Amino acid sequence: MRKPALFVLGLVVALLVALGLIVLFSASEVRASLRYHDSLFFIKRQCVFILVGLVTTVVVSMIDYHRWRNHWGLTAFLYGVVFLALLYVFCFRPINGSQRWIPLGPINFQPAEFAKLITVLAISVWLDKYALKIEQYRYGAIIPVVIIGLMAGPVFRQPDFGSVMVIGAVGFMLMFIAGTKIIHMMPFVFGGLGVFVWQVINTPNRMARLFAFTGIVFEGAETAAANASHQSDMSLVAIYRGGIFGKGLLRSMQKQNYLPEAWTDFILAVGAEEMGLLFTIAVIVLFLTLFILCVYIARRAIDRLGQLFVMGMTFIIFFPAMFNIGVVCGALPTKGMALPFFSYGGTHIMASFIALGIIFSVGIYSLKDKKRAFIRKVVKN
Repeated sequence: MRKPALFVLGLVVALLVALGLIVLFSASEVRASLRYHDSLFFIKRQCVFILVGLVTTVVVSMIDYHRWRNHWGLTAFLYGVVFLALLYVFCFRPINGSQRWIPLGPINFQPAEFAKLITVLAISVWLDKYALKIEQYRYGAIIPVVIIGLMAGPVFRQPDFGSVMVIGAVGFMLMFIAGTKIIHMMPFVFGGLGVFVWQVINTPNRMARLFAFTGIVFEGAETAAANASHQSDMSLVAIYRGGIFGKGLLRSMQKQNYLPEAWTDFILAVGAEEMGLLFTIAVIVLFLTLFILCVYIARRAIDRLGQLFVMGMTFIIFFPAMFNIGVVCGALPTKGMALPFFSYGGTHIMASFIALGIIFSVGIYSLKDKKRAFIRKVVKN
């Protein structure tokens, strides 16, 4: 059954990528024309990112995932490289108040996207290596939390709260799946939430977003709340205008500089306006199908390491997707988080395809291991 599951997973991702390119073609044309005098500027670059991502997926899927455990020094080395890259971003000028990117010629590299991947790899390898000691406080809680904290700290400082949420949540989820005692995890969970809440309270623009979402506006903050709710309001207008069947491809009004970030964080709203509620439902169904297939692959993995890898990489793709959809639909407060396989951007596209490649690797090599085990059993008998 795993071969069909891998095939269907590939088909689901292909559909998501195809839909993403169609919507990006429409959502980005206005911005591309105004800024670069080329309506196809974003779509051409996105096609290159996707092609490179597809090649990367194939290459990663051909690498036996057990090598991450057998060559744990490589995992540690990559962890160190990503950590240094997270520190290196502070050498560059802030963009829109954040220091998240490293300029690399024509593209801006965002190391936080790869911090999510290496966190999953490092914690999974550790929890698998010390599986027999996982109930001990040091091996099951202290060191995994250090692995999470070293990655989350610089990202928190950038600041990039969305990536911190993913890193923290995926890390503790893997600890829970691996068998870390809940009582050992709780002090760190509450401590992390406390720091997160404290930071939100002490950041005016984030408080404005929260108040705008809840509808609570205190005296003197009307303007800040209005600014914070603008993206969400314009997104809802786009969804309302689209109705069930949409206005038709390339006919969105909100992308005409009414909806900020129409080609990145709010690209789904443009799709909903042009192709209607049916399009939004289709996207949600595709992501839910992707999640179900990945959970199935994880459950059928031959060992704990494979299960942890698949669940972690699935979370990296699925959580931002659901959060982005929630923001676009007004169910969650506004927070910049890209929609996987849809939003424009090279780094997060590459990270999503690498995560997908590792999921395929687990599925492929688990199947090979089971075949070898079956052949040995037949030969012995």
